[in-house]
Amino acid sequence: MGRFLFKSLLMVIFLAVGVLIGMNRANQGMNDMRGYTDSSFQTPVHIQTTDEGSFDAAVLGNEISSFNMNEKKEKLEEVKSFNFFSEIGKLLADLISSIAQAIINFFAGLF
Repeated sequence: MGRFLFKSLLMVIFLAVGVLIGMNRANQGMNDMRGYTDSSFQTPVHIQTTDEGSFDAAVLGNEISSFNMNEKKEKLEEVKSFNFFSEIGKLLADLISSIAQAIINFFAGLF
């Protein structure tokens, strides 16, 4: 199930990037057909490099902010969220593992 969700999410991201690239190419094609640039037609994806070496990006006029993974991890640790289904899954996995281990030990003791 997890692999399916991962593959599906990866495919959605890949297709969304393809749509953005297609929009950018269509904008360039419109400019090439007219033969001049019009300020009313803006590029859908705008990427600019800052002096510090980081990138500023805007998609359809909305700024995209990059985030630091360490800051995100610290923020998640502060929330200390409890996932009930994850804990139930861990308990069930431990229970099944201990039952299987007991059965294997029982049959190993017979021989």
